[in-house]
Amino acid sequence: MLVRIIGGHGGVSPKAKATSYLIDGKLLIDAGSIAEGTIVDEQIRIDYILLSHAHLDHTKDLAFLSDNCFGLKAKPFEVYAHKEVINSLKLHLMNDKIWPDFTKLPSVEKPTLNFFGLISEQVIQLGDYKITPVEVNHPGPGMGFIVECKNKSLVFTQDTGPTDRIWELAKKQSNLRAIFTEVSFPNHLQKVATSSQHHTPNSMKEEIKKMPPDVPIFLGHLKPNHQTKLYQEIEDLGHERFVILGSDDRTYLF
Repeated sequence: MLVRIIGGHGGVSPKAKATSYLIDGKLLIDAGSIAEGTIVDEQIRIDYILLSHAHLDHTKDLAFLSDNCFGLKAKPFEVYAHKEVINSLKLHLMNDKIWPDFTKLPSVEKPTLNFFGLISEQVIQLGDYKITPVEVNHPGPGMGFIVECKNKSLVFTQDTGPTDRIWELAKKQSNLRAIFTEVSFPNHLQKVATSSQHHTPNSMKEEIKKMPPDVPIFLGHLKPNHQTKLYQEIEDLGHERFVILGSDDRTYLF
């Protein structure tokens, strides 16, 4: 699997794009920056979109992706998320007030988007990809994903504080190649991280004890205003498994 980090941050600035991970050019995990980070021809080739939760840094470019690809795709984007996330997007974003309802455009019969509900730990098959959504500790409700393809698997927990179940399931993956998770705030903001259900380097130090061993751990969702401090504190942990996603539009092959 080819994983392209279109955006790997927990906020936006001139040098930081919000979260969007694109697998093999077909499967998108979160839509924080997919429209601003790829050309339209690449956007059109996306078939499936997984949304971890409804927060803007993970969903905002669903609006612009739809606008860019309106009328250009032979079939709709298939968008998968928890039913409460879908309800939030329909009520607050794709509501014909903030943005057009692209589940009805160009027509009800041939829309740009189709939404499908996910149930935690209920496996779905999307083309070549076997997806296991797992509820994690983040508002939304937030979900992480175990993605399997061609006898390899990857774990994605885009936003989460300390959690358990996804690591229990990940340990059963004999072919696990990488973990993508988050560290959002520096240690002095631990109270903020705890209340918003995010990680600091200190809490990640404990979280790694729950994770499957011997695979690289990619740390994203760094807040742009704290990135320098986060680099220092993550490096101070001294874990060789950590790869910091501090710059965007990077690609990894598994």
